[in-house]
Amino acid sequence: MVNARVQSDDTRERAEEFLHLLGGDDVDRIKDLFAESIDWYVPGDTDLPWTGPRTRGSDVPAFFKTMNSAFRPGQSEYAVDHIIVEDDDAVVVAKATHTFTRSGKRFTTPLIMLLRVKDSKIVRLHLYEDTYLVSRSFSI
Repeated sequence: MVNARVQSDDTRERAEEFLHLLGGDDVDRIKDLFAESIDWYVPGDTDLPWTGPRTRGSDVPAFFKTMNSAFRPGQSEYAVDHIIVEDDDAVVVAKATHTFTRSGKRFTTPLIMLLRVKDSKIVRLHLYEDTYLVSRSFSI
């Protein structure tokens, strides 16, 4: 059995690695952080093609390719305020700033990410952000 301290260290390491890769284009490296069976949920307007649940780690690259293609290259930023870790759970408090290609609208949304790590793989990602702001910025 893995003790809580070792699990917390592993969880923090995976969360930090994920956040480091988040702004880049290497979606295959991001995919490698995820287990094959995942609990993934990104809420939002159904007009946004990247929102909704995912259940397989192999779905992760398509999510990032679809989402990133909606943003102007080089104009996305993530600012992490806090990472709170307890055992296999991590809570990331951050802000994301993007510019949509279609609307030209630049926006910043606060976000909370809940991550769970088991056996050094991310098994859960739930994202909470200002979905109204994101949707309005996408369609303006």
